[in-house]
Amino acid sequence: MSFWSEFALIAVVHFMAVASPGPDFAIVLRYAVRFGKQAALAASFGIGLGILLHVTYSLVGIGLLIQTTPWLYMAFSVLAAFYLGYLGQQAIRAKPPAVSDAVAKEQVSEQLSTRKALLTGFITNGLNPKATLFFLSLFAVVISADTPLSIKLFYGGYMAVATALWFCLLSFLLTQAKVRGFLLLKGYWFDRAMGIALLALALHLIWSLI
Repeated sequence: MSFWSEFALIAVVHFMAVASPGPDFAIVLRYAVRFGKQAALAASFGIGLGILLHVTYSLVGIGLLIQTTPWLYMAFSVLAAFYLGYLGQQAIRAKPPAVSDAVAKEQVSEQLSTRKALLTGFITNGLNPKATLFFLSLFAVVISADTPLSIKLFYGGYMAVATALWFCLLSFLLTQAKVRGFLLLKGYWFDRAMGIALLALALHLIWSLI
């Protein structure tokens, strides 16, 4: 397989993975609703940086160590489950706006530092066991052992940038005036729904370890 054919396959597989709903989407949606465009974009960049983490340990073999060491993989999964549960519990506690409809549509976003949003996006993606297994499979099955390291680094950089751009696009769409106006009024339901989804993901992780 030529490198361009390999890259095309990687691009398709990666897009299908990143476009599927999961913890990353839940965080971006919640931040777009609750804190606005800046926080959602920061979280999106954090998610993109999280991809580089997966790529790095896949290249140096740490990912394989996690996968083949049962207690280490279990510890990693439990840590991820507790973190997702923490985020879910925060989201479920979302309350409706204590202002009129007209005021809510003009409401200024709650404040969240760019650093915290970036870090949350990074940790959410970095602690996602499904992402870990995805990259392990990608580098073990799709990417040839004969592919030069420089090309593998290019693949990793592409996936990080493509992931960040995808979630940045979602951030812009979710924070458009009409969409945001609706979400400010009814967004606490989305918040709660995302919280339930995150808790379900956390419980699924724990259940899969039993």
